[in-house]
Amino acid sequence: MQYTKLGNSDLTVSRICMGCMGFGDAQHGQHSWTIDEEHSRKIIRHGMELGINFFDTAIAYQSGTSEQYLGRSLRDFAARDNVVVATKFLPRTPEGIAAGVTGQQHIERMLERSLQNLGMDYVDLYIYHMWDYQTPLYKIMEGLNNAVRAGKTWYIGISNCFAWQLAKANALAEKEGFVKFVSVQGHYNLIFRKEEREMVPYCREENIAMTPYSALAGGKLSKHPGETSKRMQEDSYAHLKYDATAEQDSAIIDRVVELADRHGVTMTEISLAWLLTKVTAPIVGATKLHHVDGAAMAVDLTLSGERSPIWRSYISRTVWSA
Repeated sequence: MQYTKLGNSDLTVSRICMGCMGFGDAQHGQHSWTIDEEHSRKIIRHGMELGINFFDTAIAYQSGTSEQYLGRSLRDFAARDNVVVATKFLPRTPEGIAAGVTGQQHIERMLERSLQNLGMDYVDLYIYHMWDYQTPLYKIMEGLNNAVRAGKTWYIGISNCFAWQLAKANALAEKEGFVKFVSVQGHYNLIFRKEEREMVPYCREENIAMTPYSALAGGKLSKHPGETSKRMQEDSYAHLKYDATAEQDSAIIDRVVELADRHGVTMTEISLAWLLTKVTAPIVGATKLHHVDGAAMAVDLTLSGERSPIWRSYISRTVWSA
């Protein structure tokens, strides 16, 4: 495993972040394909054995049971200082707005619930899950700043936003003396590359870490055409994002298949190796042990230009990309 700093923070993270959306009680969530605590623990432990120290969850995942599974596992398997834990909060609900709950109060309450679920005194990274158009940005940034000042989180991140929103938020933070976002979690992979228009160059300029989700496009970049899984069949988000462009995407997927088959590696390794050249640490979900293996091996796979070698650091053979 390789490690790097998370943007402008002091956090040292593995180049693969384990996404925990697949962990949790399926009866308390929107997904029927999530796995129970026993299997979640095995995957978390296996990831740690392979050097993964960065874990991403959210209070929205299976009504907080993902946080609970992760928290109990990490308490059993690791010293708190040896892992980096990120979780996320949702916007205020209509009921909360009607009740007069402020943005600052909402963040405080959400974070306290997440800490209870995790069984932790703090999280390393607290993430604004999606833009709250009903709450003034000042109240969000002040609430997050209060969380850092209280020692409940060391750093803050943002997810599912436009580059202009991230720029606006950090400009406000700088003006008011608040903490700034050190990372952004967006939708980015080999076939979904809209982030390259503005977010990628902006983050490069500001040294903001990119930790994208859907790194394997809901399984499309890890399975041969025609192969499927329960998650792929039931993932409505992936169908929304990719069904309309399936014909165009097939050319890229076929190229991934070609390279993987030619060089004796998996599609997962090829797809993630490409993404690792663009971002700090892709978030990779896992519901089976071999999912973790493929992600970890991708870190040691180097892709280079046409007719240039690609190699794995742990083997002595050299193969060619064309």
